[in-house]
Amino acid sequence: MKPNELAKFIDHTLLKPDATHKQLTKLSEEAIQYQFASVCVNPWNVSYCAEILKDYKIPVCTVVGFPLGANTTIIKTSEAVQSIADGATELDMVINIGALKNQDYELVENDIRQIVDVSFGNLVKVIIETCLLTEDEKVTACKISKNAGADFVKTSTGFSTGGATVEDIKLMRKIVSNEMGVKASGGIKNLEDTLAMINAGANRIGASAGVSIVTER
Repeated sequence: MKPNELAKFIDHTLLKPDATHKQLTKLSEEAIQYQFASVCVNPWNVSYCAEILKDYKIPVCTVVGFPLGANTTIIKTSEAVQSIADGATELDMVINIGALKNQDYELVENDIRQIVDVSFGNLVKVIIETCLLTEDEKVTACKISKNAGADFVKTSTGFSTGGATVEDIKLMRKIVSNEMGVKASGGIKNLEDTLAMINAGANRIGASAGVSIVTER
């Protein structure tokens, strides 16, 4: 796969809490140079990146309820609305993991659906944090995300106890079929890992190592 083709799979990501304007400028300029699928940044940084990217077809992706997913739904929806107003066109929200484990599926689905409802047609990706779930819970999380109208299911925040695995991508793809996207994120640092995730069924990759991945030989 050519670098420009591979870049279209990658959300070029910088979610560190100490990210500076200098680092965000570099991230955005790299996204323009390599034509990544998006830049993915924290909500406070959305407007800064959106201004840099306004004349280019590079979406700004941000995170909602990140990284724990334990915010109340009203806080998540407010964060989503503000992020869209600031220029985000993709929202990666964290599922309410505790509610899922409590088998409070109605709350989990409503939490996602509320974000979908305020997204105004912008992409919503649901981070299910696979490393904290049993296989049955992963299946349930995917089904709930699908029922709630989300566009993608996503493996991980990258801030918990583990990241994406090929096995999880295969499972998630099996559950959502071709009706949703599947995003692999967390610990993907090289070309081999990236291609393995794509071959397993991922059609989006979240990575902070995007440049080294697409330029690796």
